[in-house]
Amino acid sequence: MKLAIIVGLFIISCAAKTVRQERSFPDDFLFGTATASYQIEGGWDADGKGENIWDYMTHNKADVIKDLSNGDIAADTYNNYKMDVEMMRELGLDAYRFSLSWARILPEGFSHNVNEEGVAFYNNYINEMLKYNIQPLITLYHWDLPQKLQELGGFVNPLFSDWFEDYARVAFERFGDRVKFWITFNEPREICYEGYGSATKAPILNATAVGTYLCAKNLVIGHAKAYHAYNKDFKPTQNGQCGITISVNWFGAATDSEEDQIAAELRRQAEWGLYAEPIFSQEGGFPKELSERVAAKSTEQGYGWSRMPLFTDEDRDLVKGSFDFFGVNHYTAYLVSAAEEHKVQYPVPSLYDDSDSYTYTPDEWPQSASAWLKVSR
Repeated sequence: MKLAIIVGLFIISCAAKTVRQERSFPDDFLFGTATASYQIEGGWDADGKGENIWDYMTHNKADVIKDLSNGDIAADTYNNYKMDVEMMRELGLDAYRFSLSWARILPEGFSHNVNEEGVAFYNNYINEMLKYNIQPLITLYHWDLPQKLQELGGFVNPLFSDWFEDYARVAFERFGDRVKFWITFNEPREICYEGYGSATKAPILNATAVGTYLCAKNLVIGHAKAYHAYNKDFKPTQNGQCGITISVNWFGAATDSEEDQIAAELRRQAEWGLYAEPIFSQEGGFPKELSERVAAKSTEQGYGWSRMPLFTDEDRDLVKGSFDFFGVNHYTAYLVSAAEEHKVQYPVPSLYDDSDSYTYTPDEWPQSASAWLKVSR
Protein backbone atom coordinates (compact mmCIF):
# COMPACT_ATOMS: atom_id res chain seq x y z
CA MET A 1 0.00 0.00 0.00
CA LYS A 2 1.40 3.38 -0.97
CA LEU A 3 0.82 6.30 1.36
CA ALA A 4 0.68 8.89 -1.39
CA ILE A 5 -1.77 11.45 -2.62
CA ILE A 6 -2.61 11.01 -6.28
CA VAL A 7 -3.90 14.09 -8.01
CA GLY A 8 -6.07 13.63 -11.06
CA LEU A 9 -6.23 16.53 -13.52
CA PHE A 10 -9.06 16.69 -16.01
CA ILE A 11 -9.38 19.48 -18.58
CA ILE A 12 -12.75 20.08 -20.17
CA SER A 13 -12.91 22.34 -23.21
CA CYS A 14 -15.98 24.23 -24.31
CA ALA A 15 -16.85 27.43 -26.10
CA ALA A 16 -16.19 29.47 -22.97
CA LYS A 17 -12.84 27.70 -22.50
CA THR A 18 -13.80 26.51 -19.02
CA VAL A 19 -11.09 24.59 -17.21
CA ARG A 20 -12.17 22.24 -14.46
CA GLN A 21 -9.86 20.47 -12.05
CA GLU A 22 -10.88 17.39 -10.12
CA ARG A 23 -8.72 15.97 -7.39
CA SER A 24 -9.34 12.66 -5.70
CA PHE A 25 -7.73 10.35 -3.20
CA PRO A 26 -6.94 6.76 -4.18
CA ASP A 27 -9.16 4.05 -2.74
CA ASP A 28 -6.44 2.78 -0.43
CA PHE A 29 -5.61 6.20 1.07
CA LEU A 30 -5.70 6.12 4.88
CA PHE A 31 -7.52 8.98 6.60
CA GLY A 32 -6.61 9.31 10.25
CA THR A 33 -5.38 11.45 13.08
CA ALA A 34 -2.41 11.44 15.44
CA THR A 35 -1.35 12.01 19.03
CA ALA A 36 1.75 11.75 21.22
CA SER A 37 2.00 9.63 24.36
CA TYR A 38 2.77 12.51 26.74
CA GLN A 39 -0.11 14.54 25.32
CA ILE A 40 -2.79 11.99 26.07
CA GLU A 41 -1.82 9.02 28.23
CA GLY A 42 -1.58 10.35 31.78
CA GLY A 43 -0.71 7.64 34.30
CA TRP A 44 2.72 9.23 34.52
CA ASP A 45 3.95 6.81 37.21
CA ALA A 46 1.30 4.08 36.95
CA ASP A 47 2.07 0.37 37.00
CA GLY A 48 5.85 0.60 36.83
CA LYS A 49 6.25 3.38 34.26
CA GLY A 50 9.56 5.24 34.54
CA GLU A 51 10.05 9.00 34.57
CA ASN A 52 10.60 10.74 31.23
CA ILE A 53 12.13 14.12 30.46
CA TRP A 54 8.74 15.87 30.29
CA ASP A 55 7.76 14.43 33.67
CA TYR A 56 11.03 15.68 35.10
CA MET A 57 10.78 19.11 33.51
CA THR A 58 7.17 19.82 34.49
CA HIS A 59 7.72 18.59 38.05
CA ASN A 60 11.02 20.37 38.66
CA LYS A 61 10.93 23.40 36.32
CA ALA A 62 7.21 23.96 36.11
CA ASP A 63 7.48 27.61 35.07
CA VAL A 64 8.73 26.51 31.64
CA ILE A 65 5.04 25.86 30.89
CA LYS A 66 3.08 29.13 30.83
CA ASP A 67 0.04 27.84 32.73
CA LEU A 68 2.10 25.40 34.87
CA SER A 69 0.16 22.43 33.46
CA ASN A 70 1.62 18.96 32.98
CA GLY A 71 0.78 15.56 31.51
CA ASP A 72 0.31 13.67 34.77
CA ILE A 73 -3.32 12.97 33.85
CA ALA A 74 -3.78 14.62 30.42
CA ALA A 75 -6.64 12.91 28.54
CA ASP A 76 -6.18 9.85 30.79
CA THR A 77 -5.95 7.50 27.83
CA TYR A 78 -4.12 5.02 30.05
CA ASN A 79 -7.42 4.38 31.85
CA ASN A 80 -9.85 5.33 29.07
CA TYR A 81 -8.36 3.89 25.88
CA LYS A 82 -11.62 2.14 24.96
CA MET A 83 -13.43 5.48 25.02
CA ASP A 84 -10.71 6.95 22.78
CA VAL A 85 -11.11 4.13 20.26
CA GLU A 86 -14.88 4.56 20.31
CA MET A 87 -14.40 8.21 19.33
CA MET A 88 -12.09 7.09 16.51
CA ARG A 89 -14.82 4.73 15.31
CA GLU A 90 -17.42 7.51 15.43
CA LEU A 91 -15.11 9.73 13.36
CA GLY A 92 -14.76 6.99 10.77
CA LEU A 93 -10.97 6.87 10.94
CA ASP A 94 -9.08 4.41 8.77
CA ALA A 95 -5.89 4.79 10.80
CA TYR A 96 -4.55 6.25 14.01
CA ARG A 97 -0.95 7.27 14.62
CA PHE A 98 0.15 7.25 18.23
CA SER A 99 3.49 7.11 19.99
CA LEU A 100 4.82 4.67 22.55
CA SER A 101 6.16 5.93 25.85
CA TRP A 102 9.69 4.52 25.95
CA ALA A 103 9.70 4.87 29.76
CA ARG A 104 6.39 2.99 30.10
CA ILE A 105 7.84 -0.02 28.30
CA LEU A 106 11.46 0.24 29.52
CA PRO A 107 11.35 2.18 32.83
CA GLU A 108 15.14 2.49 33.03
CA GLY A 109 15.53 3.04 29.29
CA PHE A 110 17.32 -0.25 28.68
CA SER A 111 15.92 -3.52 27.37
CA HIS A 112 17.00 -5.63 30.36
CA ASN A 113 13.91 -4.52 32.30
CA VAL A 114 10.67 -4.69 30.34
CA ASN A 115 7.55 -3.42 32.10
CA GLU A 116 4.97 -6.03 31.17
CA GLU A 117 2.06 -3.90 32.39
CA GLY A 118 3.13 -1.16 30.01
CA VAL A 119 3.34 -3.67 27.17
CA ALA A 120 -0.13 -4.97 28.08
CA PHE A 121 -1.58 -1.45 27.85
CA TYR A 122 -0.33 -1.02 24.29
CA ASN A 123 -1.44 -4.52 23.31
CA ASN A 124 -4.95 -3.75 24.56
CA TYR A 125 -4.93 -0.38 22.78
CA ILE A 126 -3.82 -1.91 19.47
CA ASN A 127 -6.30 -4.78 19.69
CA GLU A 128 -9.16 -2.39 20.45
CA MET A 129 -8.35 -0.40 17.29
CA LEU A 130 -8.17 -3.52 15.15
CA LYS A 131 -11.57 -4.63 16.46
CA TYR A 132 -13.01 -1.67 14.54
CA ASN A 133 -10.71 -1.99 11.52
CA ILE A 134 -8.65 1.04 12.54
CA GLN A 135 -5.07 0.55 11.45
CA PRO A 136 -2.49 1.42 14.14
CA LEU A 137 0.59 3.40 13.07
CA ILE A 138 3.26 3.62 15.76
CA THR A 139 5.78 6.37 16.39
CA LEU A 140 8.63 5.02 18.49
CA TYR A 141 9.77 8.41 19.76
CA HIS A 142 7.73 11.59 20.17
CA TRP A 143 9.93 13.71 22.45
CA ASP A 144 9.71 11.81 25.79
CA LEU A 145 13.10 10.20 26.47
CA PRO A 146 13.43 8.22 29.73
CA GLN A 147 14.99 10.56 32.28
CA LYS A 148 17.60 7.94 33.22
CA LEU A 149 18.94 8.05 29.66
CA GLN A 150 18.95 11.84 29.70
CA GLU A 151 21.14 11.72 32.78
CA LEU A 152 23.63 9.75 30.68
CA GLY A 153 23.64 12.47 28.02
CA GLY A 154 20.57 11.53 26.01
CA PHE A 155 20.85 12.25 22.31
CA VAL A 156 24.36 13.70 22.54
CA ASN A 157 25.78 10.42 23.90
CA PRO A 158 27.25 8.50 20.92
CA LEU A 159 25.79 5.30 22.41
CA PHE A 160 22.27 6.69 22.00
CA SER A 161 21.84 4.95 18.65
CA ASP A 162 22.42 1.55 20.29
CA TRP A 163 19.97 2.33 23.09
CA PHE A 164 17.34 3.31 20.53
CA GLU A 165 17.87 0.19 18.44
CA ASP A 166 17.39 -2.03 21.51
CA TYR A 167 14.17 -0.21 22.41
CA ALA A 168 12.92 -0.46 18.82
CA ARG A 169 13.57 -4.21 18.79
CA VAL A 170 11.42 -4.65 21.90
CA ALA A 171 8.59 -2.74 20.19
CA PHE A 172 8.92 -4.70 16.94
CA GLU A 173 8.93 -8.01 18.84
CA ARG A 174 5.91 -7.17 21.00
CA PHE A 175 3.66 -5.32 18.55
CA GLY A 176 4.94 -5.94 15.02
CA ASP A 177 2.63 -8.88 14.31
CA ARG A 178 -0.23 -6.34 14.15
CA VAL A 179 1.45 -3.00 13.39
CA LYS A 180 2.51 -2.50 9.77
CA PHE A 181 3.69 1.12 9.78
CA TRP A 182 6.53 2.27 12.02
CA ILE A 183 7.89 5.80 12.42
CA THR A 184 11.19 6.02 14.26
CA PHE A 185 11.18 9.72 15.24
CA ASN A 186 8.58 12.44 15.04
CA GLU A 187 10.02 15.85 14.08
CA PRO A 188 13.79 15.66 14.67
CA ARG A 189 14.18 19.46 14.52
CA GLU A 190 11.97 19.87 17.55
CA ILE A 191 14.00 17.22 19.38
CA CYS A 192 17.44 18.54 18.50
CA TYR A 193 17.04 22.29 18.09
CA GLU A 194 14.29 23.01 20.60
CA GLY A 195 15.43 20.40 23.12
CA TYR A 196 19.22 20.65 22.87
CA GLY A 197 19.88 23.94 21.10
CA SER A 198 17.36 26.18 22.85
CA ALA A 199 15.16 26.22 25.94
CA THR A 200 11.67 25.66 24.56
CA LYS A 201 11.21 21.87 24.92
CA ALA A 202 12.49 19.16 27.25
CA PRO A 203 15.27 18.61 28.18
CA ILE A 204 15.78 22.42 27.73
CA LEU A 205 19.57 22.10 27.60
CA ASN A 206 20.17 25.23 25.50
CA ALA A 207 23.50 23.72 24.45
CA THR A 208 23.74 26.07 21.44
CA ALA A 209 24.52 24.65 18.03
CA VAL A 210 26.95 22.07 19.41
CA GLY A 211 24.09 20.22 21.09
CA THR A 212 21.84 20.56 18.05
CA TYR A 213 24.36 19.02 15.65
CA LEU A 214 25.47 16.20 17.97
CA CYS A 215 21.82 15.33 18.53
CA ALA A 216 21.09 15.40 14.79
CA LYS A 217 23.91 13.01 13.95
CA ASN A 218 23.10 10.51 16.69
CA LEU A 219 19.38 10.69 15.91
CA VAL A 220 19.72 9.80 12.23
CA ILE A 221 22.16 7.00 13.06
CA GLY A 222 19.67 5.69 15.65
CA HIS A 223 16.94 5.87 13.03
CA ALA A 224 19.08 3.91 10.57
CA LYS A 225 19.96 1.20 13.09
CA ALA A 226 16.28 0.71 13.97
CA TYR A 227 15.34 0.67 10.27
CA HIS A 228 17.95 -1.96 9.40
CA ALA A 229 17.00 -4.06 12.45
CA TYR A 230 13.40 -4.08 11.24
CA ASN A 231 14.32 -4.69 7.62
CA LYS A 232 16.61 -7.62 8.42
CA ASP A 233 14.99 -9.35 11.38
CA PHE A 234 11.29 -8.45 11.36
CA LYS A 235 10.08 -7.36 7.92
CA PRO A 236 10.43 -10.84 6.35
CA THR A 237 7.70 -12.18 8.67
CA GLN A 238 5.80 -9.03 9.67
CA ASN A 239 5.65 -7.38 6.22
CA GLY A 240 5.57 -3.82 7.51
CA GLN A 241 7.26 -0.55 6.62
CA CYS A 242 9.56 1.76 8.57
CA GLY A 243 10.31 5.45 8.02
CA ILE A 244 10.71 8.78 9.77
CA THR A 245 8.50 11.88 10.06
CA ILE A 246 10.05 15.34 9.64
CA SER A 247 8.40 18.74 10.04
CA VAL A 248 8.73 20.30 6.60
CA ASN A 249 7.56 23.89 6.63
CA TRP A 250 8.33 25.77 3.45
CA PHE A 251 10.92 28.56 3.41
CA GLY A 252 10.75 30.59 0.22
CA ALA A 253 13.00 33.43 -0.87
CA ALA A 254 11.46 36.85 -0.19
CA THR A 255 12.77 38.20 -3.52
CA ASP A 256 14.47 36.92 -6.66
CA SER A 257 17.84 38.23 -5.49
CA GLU A 258 20.70 35.75 -5.33
CA GLU A 259 21.25 36.64 -1.66
CA ASP A 260 17.69 35.74 -0.72
CA GLN A 261 17.77 32.55 -2.80
CA ILE A 262 20.92 31.41 -0.98
CA ALA A 263 19.46 32.37 2.40
CA ALA A 264 16.28 30.39 1.71
CA GLU A 265 18.25 27.29 0.73
CA LEU A 266 20.40 27.52 3.84
CA ARG A 267 17.29 27.88 6.00
CA ARG A 268 15.72 24.79 4.44
CA GLN A 269 18.93 22.90 5.12
CA ALA A 270 18.97 24.09 8.74
CA GLU A 271 15.30 23.35 9.39
CA TRP A 272 14.86 19.95 7.79
CA GLY A 273 17.70 19.18 5.39
CA LEU A 274 19.87 18.48 8.43
CA TYR A 275 17.75 15.38 9.09
CA ALA A 276 16.48 14.52 5.61
CA GLU A 277 19.68 14.66 3.54
CA PRO A 278 21.58 11.98 5.48
CA ILE A 279 18.68 9.58 4.86
CA PHE A 280 17.12 10.55 1.54
CA SER A 281 19.90 12.06 -0.59
CA GLN A 282 22.16 10.07 -2.90
CA GLU A 283 25.31 11.50 -1.32
CA GLY A 284 24.33 11.09 2.34
CA GLY A 285 25.73 13.10 5.23
CA PHE A 286 24.77 16.59 6.35
CA PRO A 287 23.89 19.25 3.73
CA LYS A 288 27.08 20.41 2.00
CA GLU A 289 26.48 24.17 2.00
CA LEU A 290 25.42 24.30 5.64
CA SER A 291 28.35 22.07 6.67
CA GLU A 292 30.80 24.41 4.96
CA ARG A 293 29.16 27.46 6.56
CA VAL A 294 29.33 25.91 10.06
CA ALA A 295 32.99 24.90 9.61
CA ALA A 296 33.94 28.43 8.54
CA LYS A 297 32.00 30.07 11.36
CA SER A 298 33.48 27.66 13.90
CA THR A 299 36.98 28.74 12.87
CA GLU A 300 36.01 32.42 13.07
CA GLN A 301 34.59 31.85 16.55
CA GLY A 302 37.79 30.26 17.83
CA TYR A 303 36.84 26.60 17.79
CA GLY A 304 39.57 24.15 16.86
CA TRP A 305 37.05 21.94 15.07
CA SER A 306 33.74 22.30 13.28
CA ARG A 307 30.75 22.37 15.60
CA MET A 308 28.98 20.14 13.07
CA PRO A 309 30.40 16.60 13.39
CA LEU A 310 31.38 14.65 10.31
CA PHE A 311 29.93 11.34 9.22
CA THR A 312 32.38 8.49 8.78
CA ASP A 313 32.02 6.59 5.50
CA GLU A 314 30.53 3.73 7.52
CA ASP A 315 27.95 6.02 9.15
CA ARG A 316 27.09 7.63 5.82
CA ASP A 317 26.46 4.26 4.18
CA LEU A 318 24.44 3.03 7.16
CA VAL A 319 22.07 6.01 7.15
CA LYS A 320 21.72 6.62 3.41
CA GLY A 321 18.61 4.95 2.00
CA SER A 322 17.28 3.81 5.39
CA PHE A 323 13.59 4.37 4.65
CA ASP A 324 10.46 2.80 3.25
CA PHE A 325 8.59 6.12 3.30
CA PHE A 326 9.10 9.79 4.15
CA GLY A 327 6.53 11.13 6.64
CA VAL A 328 5.88 14.86 6.21
CA ASN A 329 4.33 17.14 8.83
CA HIS A 330 3.57 20.45 7.11
CA TYR A 331 2.12 23.40 9.00
CA THR A 332 2.90 26.71 7.32
CA ALA A 333 5.40 28.71 5.27
CA TYR A 334 7.79 31.61 5.77
CA LEU A 335 9.60 34.12 3.60
CA VAL A 336 13.37 34.20 3.98
CA SER A 337 15.55 37.25 3.54
CA ALA A 338 19.20 38.13 3.77
CA ALA A 339 18.33 41.85 3.88
CA GLU A 340 19.52 44.01 6.75
CA GLU A 341 16.02 45.20 7.69
CA HIS A 342 14.90 41.63 8.43
CA LYS A 343 17.92 40.66 10.51
CA VAL A 344 17.34 39.10 13.91
CA GLN A 345 20.07 38.81 16.52
CA TYR A 346 20.27 35.07 16.98
CA PRO A 347 22.44 33.64 19.77
CA VAL A 348 26.03 33.03 18.68
CA PRO A 349 26.71 30.25 18.00
CA SER A 350 23.34 28.79 17.06
CA LEU A 351 21.73 26.89 14.23
CA TYR A 352 20.00 29.98 12.87
CA ASP A 353 23.03 32.22 13.16
CA ASP A 354 24.93 29.57 11.21
CA SER A 355 22.35 29.71 8.42
CA ASP A 356 22.57 33.53 8.02
CA SER A 357 18.87 33.59 7.15
CA TYR A 358 16.01 35.60 8.57
CA THR A 359 12.36 34.61 8.33
CA TYR A 360 9.15 36.60 8.46
CA THR A 361 5.50 36.35 7.47
CA PRO A 362 3.73 39.24 5.72
CA ASP A 363 1.07 41.04 7.74
CA GLU A 364 -1.54 40.32 5.08
CA TRP A 365 -1.26 36.54 5.52
CA PRO A 366 -4.33 35.35 7.50
CA GLN A 367 -3.68 34.60 11.17
CA SER A 368 -4.85 31.41 12.89
CA ALA A 369 -5.45 30.89 16.61
CA SER A 370 -1.75 30.07 17.00
CA ALA A 371 0.55 33.07 16.66
CA TRP A 372 3.15 31.14 14.65
CA LEU A 373 0.66 29.51 12.29
CA LYS A 374 -0.31 31.75 9.38
CA VAL A 375 -2.00 30.84 6.11
CA SER A 376 0.53 31.52 3.37
CA ARG A 377 -0.44 33.14 0.09
